[in-house]
Amino acid sequence: MWYGLSSIVGRFINYLLTPLLTVLGTSQYGEYTTVYAYITFFNIIFTYGMETAYFRFARDVEERSVFNTASTSLLFTTIPLAAIMIFFRGPISALWSVPQHPEYVVLFAIIVAFDTLAVIPFSKLRFEQRPIKFVTLKIINILINVGFVLFFIHLCPWLQKNGTFPSLLSWYNPNYGIGYAFVANAMASIFTLLLLYKELFSFRFSINKKLWKEMIIYSLPLIVVGFGGMVNESIDRAMLPKLLEGSLEFRNSQNGIYGANYKLAILIVLFIQAFRMGAEPYFLKQSTDTDAPKTYARIMTLFVIICSFCFLGVALFLDIWKYFMRVDVRPEYAQGLVVIPILLMAKLLLGIYYNLSIWYKISNKTLIGAWITLGGTLITLGINFYFIPTYSYIACAWASLFCYLFMVISSYILGQKYYPIPYNVKKVLLYLLLMIGIYALHTVAGHFIDNTYLTILLGIILFIAYSYFIIFRFEKNEFSKMPFIGKFISNENPSN
Repeated sequence: MWYGLSSIVGRFINYLLTPLLTVLGTSQYGEYTTVYAYITFFNIIFTYGMETAYFRFARDVEERSVFNTASTSLLFTTIPLAAIMIFFRGPISALWSVPQHPEYVVLFAIIVAFDTLAVIPFSKLRFEQRPIKFVTLKIINILINVGFVLFFIHLCPWLQKNGTFPSLLSWYNPNYGIGYAFVANAMASIFTLLLLYKELFSFRFSINKKLWKEMIIYSLPLIVVGFGGMVNESIDRAMLPKLLEGSLEFRNSQNGIYGANYKLAILIVLFIQAFRMGAEPYFLKQSTDTDAPKTYARIMTLFVIICSFCFLGVALFLDIWKYFMRVDVRPEYAQGLVVIPILLMAKLLLGIYYNLSIWYKISNKTLIGAWITLGGTLITLGINFYFIPTYSYIACAWASLFCYLFMVISSYILGQKYYPIPYNVKKVLLYLLLMIGIYALHTVAGHFIDNTYLTILLGIILFIAYSYFIIFRFEKNEFSKMPFIGKFISNENPSN
């Protein structure tokens, strides 16, 4: 509960950065989107699976030895890697499509370095079952970040405009814009590591060579899997400004539009992330139960139902959600609304894949899981490379959808071979088709209704109708078993 809720709360607070930053314009927000797309890969390189290795070996070896070995290893590698980033800041900033701002690379060398050094102390908190401190520090990190963004990008310009504290604000450059968001992130990372001082003081500079070799052998394959996952999740925002034609400002602007709309689409990920936090350990724990396959199948159906509610909750009300991107100030963001339903469906498929992937974790076929991920990666790269020059960010959305569709189909077919689970495929497909049909009906009707309020009202009616038929007709018996809502649903004449 603690880790799942902290993930949701943290992501939600981070979402609040979107309207705070999109007001700077599509080009600057495009720079923000591109840089963070690349940073996910640097995080994998800097940590090289050592967090997972810590959890794996701390169970069987003295925890203090594992903690010191992992921390020392990361310290040895983080300093030179950060130095390399700073030394090559010119070429790296050109790669990130921000050649005029090499200092961004310096800032992110600081961010990644401090975040990496905090990885094992945070893992220690989880290992020692101290979730309250873990959650508190994670949320403090996000609040510091948001607080400095508000200060640099909104409060300081207002104070300058009104002539307040002119001498104290002589250092402030209002033209630096999105750069201050990176400064805020760096300050948050530094403060967070300082707040882990108790865990840092327990660190001793020592390394168990035999243990370190075993941890490296265990963790290195995770880099490949991690890179594959990050390519599927982030590479489109890195490739977009590289493959489009036109000025750098135009290319960053297109990426900014896509990045802002992408933020709306991944609202569904809030539920998926919380589900993974609770479901994955539960799945593994239930694996020895004879009824485990039936349990997995039941959970899959319920998962798809909840995800369909999330899909419709966003897709039917884009006329409201679009103001999250501040289209009232920057109407150009509305151009990208067309990709949101595509991305929502892609994330829904990713959630289904997480459910399906339990088979290779239980049957020790993780290598097959890696090949499935790499297959999705090839699809992502191929579609983006071929279609971005013509279709811009719309190609990115479709690439994400086809990538996860391939992974779902592949995982289902192979899973039925190695660990058969009786998924109710017909029912799952029915709910997905019904969900898509509801959205299509709303979209078509919206072309004939020239009134935003009536379009929103129609969305409410369709959402309620869909929910009624799912809960009180198709899955009445299932929902009546649930806590809280079950008492409101009669068990008489359930239709299943």
